[in-house]
Amino acid sequence: MKFLNLLLITLLLSVSTSHAQIKVDQITFKTHEHFITTTIGYPVDGIYLFEGKAEPTIQLNPDASGIFQYEDLSKKNITWGIECSEEGIPIFKEGFNSASYTLWYKTNDEEEWNYTQFSIHFNKKKMFIMGERVKNYEDYNDLSNHR
Repeated sequence: MKFLNLLLITLLLSVSTSHAQIKVDQITFKTHEHFITTTIGYPVDGIYLFEGKAEPTIQLNPDASGIFQYEDLSKKNITWGIECSEEGIPIFKEGFNSASYTLWYKTNDEEEWNYTQFSIHFNKKKMFIMGERVKNYEDYNDLSNHR
């Protein structure tokens, strides 16, 4: 009986720990509430840049921090997230071999949130911010890559 209780407690702790890994934050834009997360099942974090250029960049860190570098190469620290449901399920629009999300960000010296398009193009293995800044990615959801 003690073994069964221990097994049950272990199971409950592991379920609550795995559920707690998806962090959801609530933000307000104008008068509407939105939810954002940094976990969408794809490696969103990284450095995004114009193809063939080293700068300007957008850097997204896994902890929802980052850096937005403007065309004049000035940089601002940002907080970011991808729009999701209250439960942390990403909200996206499916396209032909692509998915389009809403990327929310705000500079750390301002209160107002901004939004832009974040898209994943599965055949090209590329992610785009604003349709122009790009990063390549490895699809860790594709099991054929790991055989």
